[in-house]
Amino acid sequence: MGVPVLTWPRFADQFLNERLVVDVLGVGVSIGAKMPTSVLREDSVPLVKREEVERAVERLMDGGEEGEERRRRSKELGEKAKKAMEEGGSSYVNTAELIQSVILGVKGRVRILRM
Repeated sequence: MGVPVLTWPRFADQFLNERLVVDVLGVGVSIGAKMPTSVLREDSVPLVKREEVERAVERLMDGGEEGEERRRRSKELGEKAKKAMEEGGSSYVNTAELIQSVILGVKGRVRILRM
């Protein structure tokens, strides 16, 4: 449960998510993508070199102190996520509340503002 991740953002909010995973949570290694790429344009190619991928994978698999800390953090966050999804956990409760809100909305008890 809870494993380190290799990040390779392509577009949109993926670059922000990468910063969260790598810099804030400390459970990821960036592959080195700097520019967004488009899946809709044929001439858009990922600007990541083979050597950058190799270095990132080596860092991710590192058995040193940095790698051990990354694995420890990943495991810790994985355990917290599992507890949040168990009955009574924050994710469980929030999901149940969302479902209840939708059910009440369908029954006409909740008014949705229209713009």
